[in-house]
Amino acid sequence: MGFLYTLESFRNPVMTPILSAITFLGSEWLFIAAAIIAYWCVSKKVGYYLMAAGFIGTTVNQFLKILCRIPRPWVRDPKFTIVESARADAGGYSFPSGHTQNVTSIVGGIGRAGRKTWVRILCAAVIVLVGFSRMYLGVHTPADVLVSLGIGLVLVFGLWPAFEKSDERPQNITAVFACAAALALICAVYVWLRPWPEDIDRANLAESAKTLNMMLGCSAAVLIGAPIERKKIRFDTRAPLPAQLLKVLLGLVVLVGLRAGLKPVLNFLFAGRGIADAVRYGLLVLFAILVWPLTFPWFSRIVMGGQKEKER
Repeated sequence: MGFLYTLESFRNPVMTPILSAITFLGSEWLFIAAAIIAYWCVSKKVGYYLMAAGFIGTTVNQFLKILCRIPRPWVRDPKFTIVESARADAGGYSFPSGHTQNVTSIVGGIGRAGRKTWVRILCAAVIVLVGFSRMYLGVHTPADVLVSLGIGLVLVFGLWPAFEKSDERPQNITAVFACAAALALICAVYVWLRPWPEDIDRANLAESAKTLNMMLGCSAAVLIGAPIERKKIRFDTRAPLPAQLLKVLLGLVVLVGLRAGLKPVLNFLFAGRGIADAVRYGLLVLFAILVWPLTFPWFSRIVMGGQKEKER
């Protein structure tokens, strides 16, 4: 807490909005978007790699949060103040930092998969800045940030060898996501069945259970979908830039719409049980890796057709 009090004393009207914007780079939606865009437009193996790092990292992060149940800094010390704009995105328990976990797994993964030094330096800078922003804003302690950083780096460097050789050994993808699904299932079952003490925050418990269900659904979907894509679809990530932009923008819009539309339907079908979250996110991942890629040749034809018309 002493370090956080020091940072609190340095807060100012210039740095606060800058670091508030930087901290957004660790949000859940950016990590999902980055993995999907890499899968659709850059390299399928890099996309799978980022998904694996994100899914496993989120599973470990949420399990540790509910297992350790360490309150946020301002709860531990009521005299400490946070930047109020950061409060809305800082629900749940404090340890470890979810934003730091996300940015380390995804941005670190981009740096590891990339080959250019300047990209790796930029990725490292983003990771450090996001971790620092969480402490500057007062929503995490140094321990929260450093543990998440360590977990993220272990995943980034530990998973890459399997995905680096996945073109020649596609079974590596199956093995990694089988482990990811098994880990999420074990953690979810533990959370479902453990007799928690009466004083536990039920809202935080429900949120952790929901997130673990989501990661179980996501990991299982890749485990099922990756072999189908490899054998039946085999889409090409390459396309003219306008086609890339179209497939990304429209694809993300459709995904957001499906995410919202499936929720009431599946909650009704499964009577609001946790399996609804697992099925919903599993369907979203299957759509992203199997269904939407079927449209890619169409986007390319539209763009190429438009270019030919201009040439005429």
